[in-house]
Amino acid sequence: MTRYAIAGLFLVALAAIVYVLISAAGGKAPAHSLERYAVGTLEKMDFASAGQPVPSGTFNGPDGAEADLAAFRGKTILVNYWATWCPPCEKEMPSLGALQAARGGDTFEVVAISIDADEDVDFARRRLTELGAASIAFRHAPLDRGDIVYGAGVQGFPTSILYGPDGLEIARLAGEADWAAAEAVQFIDAALRQGRKG
Repeated sequence: MTRYAIAGLFLVALAAIVYVLISAAGGKAPAHSLERYAVGTLEKMDFASAGQPVPSGTFNGPDGAEADLAAFRGKTILVNYWATWCPPCEKEMPSLGALQAARGGDTFEVVAISIDADEDVDFARRRLTELGAASIAFRHAPLDRGDIVYGAGVQGFPTSILYGPDGLEIARLAGEADWAAAEAVQFIDAALRQGRKG
């Protein structure tokens, strides 16, 4: 009888040790496959809205014509909502320009949408270039016609939302980030690899 009691205690102790080791080593598993890239400048990346489709609102494209995000289907896009009156927006814009210059092409694009007022559109267009983001096409959706901004659930500026080629949200980041940092480029590269598989 004591032999069974000792064996039972040994198994209970072994199970407790295994549980402690697994808990300490692993923590909780990421809910999204790209969460492990949300470090450094991207540590506030939020995956809670993953799977939501691009908003149906519109903006003015580079030529001034009305456009929407559905036109980018088949391409991974990083949509950045910004304004010239927003210092953090201006601070991160050079890194968005660098990201577009480094990764922009047939499979990826930075889609920066200015929310400046209509009377400030020329200044905003010029400012995009002055901020070192001439590689990014100018797009505009003033807040008084900002159904795309509200449809995306944007609550502050800047906000960047990454959508996959299927038109579904991957993740979003409220606030500025250094999009030229190694971890940001690795995150985009991982999203592009995932998009090719999907």
